[in-house]
Amino acid sequence: MIETYVIDWLSLIVRWLHLITGIAWIGASLHFIWLDNSLQEPPEWKKEVGIKGDIWSIHGGGIYEFNKYHLAPPSWPATLHWSMWEAYTTWITGSFLIIAVYYLQAQSYLVGPDNWISDPGSAIWASLGYLCLGLLGYELALRTPLKHHSGLFAVAVVIYLTVLSWLSVQLFSDRAAYLHVGALMGTIMAGNVFLGIIPAQRAFVKAVEAGNEPDASLAGFAKLRSTHNNYFTLPVLFCMISNHYPFLYGHQYNWIVLVYMMSVMAYARHFFNLRHRGEVKPAILIQAFVAFLILAVYLGYERYEQVDRESSAHELTDQRALEIVHQHCTVCHAENPTFSGFAAAPGGVLLNSLADINTSAARMRVAIVSNYMPLGNVTGMTTSERSDLLGFLDTQTGLPE
Repeated sequence: MIETYVIDWLSLIVRWLHLITGIAWIGASLHFIWLDNSLQEPPEWKKEVGIKGDIWSIHGGGIYEFNKYHLAPPSWPATLHWSMWEAYTTWITGSFLIIAVYYLQAQSYLVGPDNWISDPGSAIWASLGYLCLGLLGYELALRTPLKHHSGLFAVAVVIYLTVLSWLSVQLFSDRAAYLHVGALMGTIMAGNVFLGIIPAQRAFVKAVEAGNEPDASLAGFAKLRSTHNNYFTLPVLFCMISNHYPFLYGHQYNWIVLVYMMSVMAYARHFFNLRHRGEVKPAILIQAFVAFLILAVYLGYERYEQVDRESSAHELTDQRALEIVHQHCTVCHAENPTFSGFAAAPGGVLLNSLADINTSAARMRVAIVSNYMPLGNVTGMTTSERSDLLGFLDTQTGLPE
């Protein structure tokens, strides 16, 4: 269908632009955090002109000198570069990407079989409400005394994101749930730039140009928001690529897995922030790595031990296996898919007959055991059907039952 073809191109273009702008924003953010944390004590002659710290760097065949002033330089520069459009364009392209993939194809990607919302239109409104109210909750928290206690605020943010992660899997398909948590954090990050960092910087410049003392509290508040963005960076990147890993978002307790992964990533980021300030604590990275291993081992043991136990419980006949495949798979994997959003069989895999199933048995098993297929489980494949079909596929691939 021409409509599906257009949507495919639209999502490709917007995803490409989102990736480019995201690299620019995150790259600039990480660079400035490194720069600020790596500043050295300047020589006396620099201190006399108001320089707080400096650092020398080499890149691309050139030597660079970075200076940070306590307030402003003795003479105002003719051109002052602002770092904001990277954030804005990343958020804008991300919003278009959600529209192209999840709103225009809501029945296929946004709605899940066992969620609170089954109507695509209602799911779109729920998505918008989720993002707006999630941002509002964060902004309200920033206006409480809790912001003055970094440790307590970090705990509060983890609890807040845990609740929102749980809510996302109730409202949206598993794949869309992870994406929405990432989109919410990205919205918070862009909001930090638009609502806090840039206004504080504009007030700073205006005060200096007028010969007045800048409001130190505004600068401190902007710095706090920038620090939050720094710790959000790795979790957001994980959410961006999470749709490739259904063994995570398809887990029974996927929201706990998500919070666990994001917490470990933020903790790993803490190592680099400390390192830039001269505090090298490799134990942080080791602990983060061990935490990843614990999750990987647990999920692997739980998933494959359960599948191996259940897949041997029933032996499917060829006819029954074909019935399950026709009910849950051939809506997409057919010459002319009947499922909305697909003009051709994904990956060119056709599953119309037993011969087709035998040919693609190995690929089917990987997709089914990881909960990747059916996509978002929109057809409502039961655990029993999944286990029985896996047992049947094992006989086709030669794996021990």
